[in-house]
Amino acid sequence: MRVPWVMAGMIAVAQGVCGAYAQPPIPAGQLVREVVYNELNDHVTHGYWRYWVESHSPKESLREEFIETAEGPISRIERINGHPLDAGGRQMEQASLYSLLNSPAEQARHRQEYDENEKRVGHIVAMLPDAFLYEYAGEENGCYRLRFRPNPEYPAHSIEARIIHAMSGELWVSAKYKRMVRLEGHLTQDVSFGFGILGRLYQGGWFSLQRTQVSSTDWKTERFELHMNGRAILFKIVAREFSELRSGFVPVTAKLDLAKGAALLYQIEPESARVSAAGISMGRESAHR
Repeated sequence: MRVPWVMAGMIAVAQGVCGAYAQPPIPAGQLVREVVYNELNDHVTHGYWRYWVESHSPKESLREEFIETAEGPISRIERINGHPLDAGGRQMEQASLYSLLNSPAEQARHRQEYDENEKRVGHIVAMLPDAFLYEYAGEENGCYRLRFRPNPEYPAHSIEARIIHAMSGELWVSAKYKRMVRLEGHLTQDVSFGFGILGRLYQGGWFSLQRTQVSSTDWKTERFELHMNGRAILFKIVAREFSELRSGFVPVTAKLDLAKGAALLYQIEPESARVSAAGISMGRESAHR
């Protein structure tokens, strides 16, 4: 799937989800609270999906296929820097998967990392109604467009909260579904840690998040970009440049375990996924004959 076609599809989707459903606005702050409530509560009963992820950073680009399971997402790398994995790369990936599927400790760590990431994202989303002040900035294809700026009365105590609170930007909301469609934030001031001794993020950094509706109840992140610069302890310069595009969302059976997710990715039987990496390699070779 080529990027121009994907972008055209994203525009069409955005027009569809924002449709002609605009109603006289409620107070902007109240709308954001309702949107955040929907995001946090609908996420609890979300479906499970298979999709492609293309990510780019200064060091490398990756194309991966992901499957969501009840024990966390599982993935396989298809390309690195535009090139298919060589034999050594496939062997390392299979060995890593084998270690995960046959180690309760690795599975527990995998699940813990997934849960912590979900909590972190939920915590950030939960900040939105109180951390910012909102005002309407018009409509685009039926979507409410809101501008936001830091709420001076918000107690931003944690590092995470201080970074978020130092941003201003815009939020687009589907008027029909009251779901987040797009979010853009810009760092309007430097953010220092430990009076600047431990580190600092520089003014001008920004991020952009775009989401799409994949079912009657599920919304997924479709595009994400992050551009930040800063200085860490001992004057090390830190630059974070990252972009990610997700596509090809297909529903999968609810609450798969890791072995069944691996079986789908590698086109083998679930029992084989638990046995050995060699079984995975043989299964993949057979699937391509």
